[in-house]
Amino acid sequence: MDDDWKRQLDRLHEGLVRRDDPAEWVTEADAVRASRRYPHLMLRGPVFGLAAQDPGPSAPWRLVRSVTSGTPQEVRDGLNSLLWFRARDDTDNPAERRELLAAVALLEREPVDELTVLGGRYRVVRGEEFARVGESGPEPPRPTDPEPADPSWEEHRRDAPVPDPGFALTPGREDGLMAGAMKLALRDLVYTGAHFPKEMRADSTRALTSHPEVVLLPVGFGVVEHDGRGWRPRGALRASPHDARQQLFGGLTESWPLLYGFDDRERARYARAAAEFRAAGRADELRVDDELFRICRVERMVRCGPDGPEPPRPSDADHYGPTKMHPRMDEDGTVHHGE
Repeated sequence: MDDDWKRQLDRLHEGLVRRDDPAEWVTEADAVRASRRYPHLMLRGPVFGLAAQDPGPSAPWRLVRSVTSGTPQEVRDGLNSLLWFRARDDTDNPAERRELLAAVALLEREPVDELTVLGGRYRVVRGEEFARVGESGPEPPRPTDPEPADPSWEEHRRDAPVPDPGFALTPGREDGLMAGAMKLALRDLVYTGAHFPKEMRADSTRALTSHPEVVLLPVGFGVVEHDGRGWRPRGALRASPHDARQQLFGGLTESWPLLYGFDDRERARYARAAAEFRAAGRADELRVDDELFRICRVERMVRCGPDGPEPPRPSDADHYGPTKMHPRMDEDGTVHHGE
């Protein structure tokens, strides 16, 4: 441990003692127990999001879109739409609209990872998604992880995303003692092993120098399934353990029967399991015959360097390229549908 990180951890510990906040102590103790019970990290792989920096040399980078996309191009498409709708809805100035539409046109042609538009910078940012793992598998939610005040099972909560938008990508922020220790451990994280292509391993090593700082993103929760060979994710990341439980319930009762063409017997079996899971309230595990499902605590990080968060690496793959997504718009805001 270098002196800088030791000083940071010492300062975090001193602050924790000085505040004498029982809730913080319980949270830290919970994190210590988790680090012992789930001592290893299971990498899911890179995830991508969108960050923006307002004009000004000291303005922080803030997330605009959640760091949950599987490829950089998904985020570029999101930026394309963001700027197109800004041009349509948020300005009556023809010069501003021309600048916004010029950026949209560029995104339709080229896989651009950074743009400056109307003085603000937008960047596709790269993160890593991982979970803690122990002998029993991935870490479930902790007792101190917050739950919704109204743990409803209604439809509207199924789309509750992780709370990334607005989050500042500020290295050195004081997130707590165990979070500081985690950032120290992640600072030297690189891809190793022959199952990673050499280009990915080389890019991973270069990132230690180009983007040495680590920012931990808000914790998310998801559903994982053990299929006899290993654990694999099922569905999107959610904001709370209950939102992930609700996602599992909806999969069992609605989406999976349609997606996989369940017969009546299979539908009934999954519906019974879902009803028992819901009745249990805060259950974090469910078994349907040989299938084991678990609510999993998912963590993410973004690397940062002198110029901000890390963009996609050359070895990060896209499944498709740029494309035209919206109708042509004139500088006066007229949209030409059907062209």
